[in-house]
Amino acid sequence: MPSLSLHLSLLLFLLCISPVFISCRASAAARYTSTARPEGSSTEAGFFPIAPADSSPAPKSTSRKAPSKEPEIPLHLERKPIGSVKIAKKSKSVLKKLKVAPKRPKFVQKSKANPPVAKETATQCPPLGLESLKVKDTQLRASSYKRRGLGPHRGRLNIQSGIEDGDIYDGAWCAHERNTKQWLEVDALRLTRFTGVILQGRSSIWSWDVVYSYKVQFSNDSQLWTPCMNGTREAVFQGNRDAETPVLAVFNTSTVARYIRINPQTWYENGTQGDICLRAEVLGCTLPDPNVAYPWQTEVTRDKLDFRHHNYKEMRKLMKAVNEACPDITRMYSIGKSYTGLQLLVMEISDNPGTHELGEPEFRYVAGMHGNEALGRELLLNLMQFMCREYKRGNQRIVRLVQDTRIHLLPSMNPDGYEMAFKKGSELSGWTLGRYSYEGIDMNHNFADLNSVMWTALELETNRSKLINHYFPIPEQYTSEDAFFPSARQVASETRAVISWMRKIPFVLGANLHGGELVVTYPFDMTRDWAPREHTPTPDDSFFRWLAAAYASTNQVMSNPDRRPCHNKDFIRYNNIINGADWHNVPGSMNDFSYLHTNCFEVTVELSCDKFPHASELPIEWENNRESLLVYMEQVHRGIKGVVRDKDTEAGISDAVIQVEDIDHHIRSAAAGDYWRLLNPGEYRVTASAAGYLPSSRFCTVMYDYFPTVCDFRLGKEPRPRLKETKLDKSSQLAREKRLRLRRLRKLRLAGRRAKTM
Repeated sequence: MPSLSLHLSLLLFLLCISPVFISCRASAAARYTSTARPEGSSTEAGFFPIAPADSSPAPKSTSRKAPSKEPEIPLHLERKPIGSVKIAKKSKSVLKKLKVAPKRPKFVQKSKANPPVAKETATQCPPLGLESLKVKDTQLRASSYKRRGLGPHRGRLNIQSGIEDGDIYDGAWCAHERNTKQWLEVDALRLTRFTGVILQGRSSIWSWDVVYSYKVQFSNDSQLWTPCMNGTREAVFQGNRDAETPVLAVFNTSTVARYIRINPQTWYENGTQGDICLRAEVLGCTLPDPNVAYPWQTEVTRDKLDFRHHNYKEMRKLMKAVNEACPDITRMYSIGKSYTGLQLLVMEISDNPGTHELGEPEFRYVAGMHGNEALGRELLLNLMQFMCREYKRGNQRIVRLVQDTRIHLLPSMNPDGYEMAFKKGSELSGWTLGRYSYEGIDMNHNFADLNSVMWTALELETNRSKLINHYFPIPEQYTSEDAFFPSARQVASETRAVISWMRKIPFVLGANLHGGELVVTYPFDMTRDWAPREHTPTPDDSFFRWLAAAYASTNQVMSNPDRRPCHNKDFIRYNNIINGADWHNVPGSMNDFSYLHTNCFEVTVELSCDKFPHASELPIEWENNRESLLVYMEQVHRGIKGVVRDKDTEAGISDAVIQVEDIDHHIRSAAAGDYWRLLNPGEYRVTASAAGYLPSSRFCTVMYDYFPTVCDFRLGKEPRPRLKETKLDKSSQLAREKRLRLRRLRKLRLAGRRAKTM
């Protein structure tokens, strides 16, 4: 027994100090369709021609096979031992004497059910965060770069360039030199298990640069570098063939290190003008921090919600679960179908679901207009879960919102586009895959252009009193079934469904959730003279700025003064809010249509630099946006509200026009006569008018309170129509009394004539 113990101790010692060779092999991940493989690999298999671990022959020596089965370890432990040859010979003799080796294969068989860490794939490790800016600029280095606008901080996946060539916002890292010694380095700050790399070409309207192949190296100190190996040769991975499609390389054997380098080998040379340019994302799992003793120390949020990406079936299932959990305050309904037949599902949250209550404002959030901008979809699914749970817990803020507001959440306006992006995955869907509808329509430009109708009328009409400033009718060429508008593109079925929804429910306030930037934009989105960009305010510009600031100032990322710009515009100097047309011209936007055709005020919220963030980032994105989502909903109660009634019958008057002095934009009352006018704090002279009624005016003061100021109106009918009614209504009491008085007068006249004749 002492001899056996000694042998086992020596065996464990040899296993710890035996050399470990890094073997990085690219393999196809089941979830990803675009992968890279090293040169010389089998074209049929799509990755290295090497036998799977479970089908390899049984090893002759356990000590020699053990290193390939060990989990990866830091590079400073993976160097060759400085032991003598005698120790190696001794290990062989010791292993030959051991007769307990048959127990070893049993351990290997168990490892099939529980794969070792070396079998980690990219689907199990998230991106480090180059695209989402989780990786800071200081963590990126390069061997050289052409200029600041092409520095290593620009080598981020899906980063977008500006329209001007040579500015500080170019679309990639580009090396100054053109040789195989150039590299882009990422510092993970901690030991990380690297599992893969995603590469992309340069984003530019002036240049076309891609890297065709590259190598990868690892280090713990940024001084000594270990190459990624393919057997006995250094692995060379396939890069890009176009500038936009992301290409994934997955390491079959993950490697633990702190630093990783991407070393281009071949690139598009374009004669002598081609540059080494790339955008990248690195996949890896950060190793546990030994200084963190409790799980709650690493928790991003304490809200236990379903933080993952949901396809259409999973989204519908989750919404049904929320409805079943809170049937008294929720209702799930559909407003129409997409081109492929997927339902446009809406979750209503109210204390009386399914019914419009007199005086209760209607609010809506719309997400997923662009299918690949997935964060808004998940935030609305989180929001409905959160409100259901907090209402049941008695959270007074949520209870008040539910009791005083009728809330509608549309998580996916473009479910067809989302399904396309979802199948590719969060990192491989690129910048545009899934943006458009199944028919190829951009819904952000698909609503009726009422701005041009309004501005044309202003130019042609000399009498301004005849002009309208609200409820502009939709042009006939847009409403017809065969409409091609605008730019000869057919009106999407999803757009028609949303327009019908907007006209059916008297929405007061809403927001359109997008992704790809960090900013809140407000109308108008279209420039008056079709300029590329020009400040184009609405008559309610001050209140729209308030709405935008309400969201941006409470968003944890937008309100951070030290954050860096996402792509090619620094919105921090605008306090993260901007007039939509001052950013870029968007004719046919939903925000402008909503303002000009209905009573609803609406802004666009760009939620994140990353359009389709990885599922691991959803908890922190929820934490960043939770307060903003709630605060913005509460703004629906700012301003004045009331009911316009008939003075005689007390019945509500529908379509009554509410006019605020000095603001050239009116609204109208709903079917029951109730109205809501969003206004900043101050004193206003408000006038209510309706067809057949005399207008009525009064002063209304808006305070800073949560509840709006109540300003009711009672309108009397115009006198002329009232006289006509009395003449026609001979059976009425007034008509009878009039006839009696006429008879008396006639009798008196006859009596007078008789007296004169006598």
